[in-house]
Amino acid sequence: MAIHSLPSTDEATGDDIVAEINITPLTDIFLVLLIIFMVTTSVISSQGKNVDLPSSAVASQTPAGVTVTLTAEDEVAIDGAVVAGDAIAPALKAALDKAKDKVVVLRGDRAVVLGRAVSILDMAQEAGATGIALATKPPGPGEK
Repeated sequence: MAIHSLPSTDEATGDDIVAEINITPLTDIFLVLLIIFMVTTSVISSQGKNVDLPSSAVASQTPAGVTVTLTAEDEVAIDGAVVAGDAIAPALKAALDKAKDKVVVLRGDRAVVLGRAVSILDMAQEAGATGIALATKPPGPGEK
């Protein structure tokens, strides 16, 4: 901010140029960027449980739909929300009713027993799923 003094009788009272930096637009840009980073960070951190997906050589893009995650600790999460054993079928029904695509995408850890995965997929079909997809990852170095 510039400091001005009162003009003396000797000085002319003309318009002086006041050179100040207006930081309001800069502050607005910083706040917008902060909000964008906060939103993207919360979306990235709520992707779900840490699951070691099996690899597949011909993995294609996973379709949109209801995501069911089975962890190695036998936890079940439907669209990121952990669900208890008795509430899996009603939660699947509610999620499929809200979903645009009636496809269930199973993200199962390598350690999940096949019987547990089949029972979850059976519940999904009873809840109204019209399609089932298995989430995989591309093979890493040394995997086939």
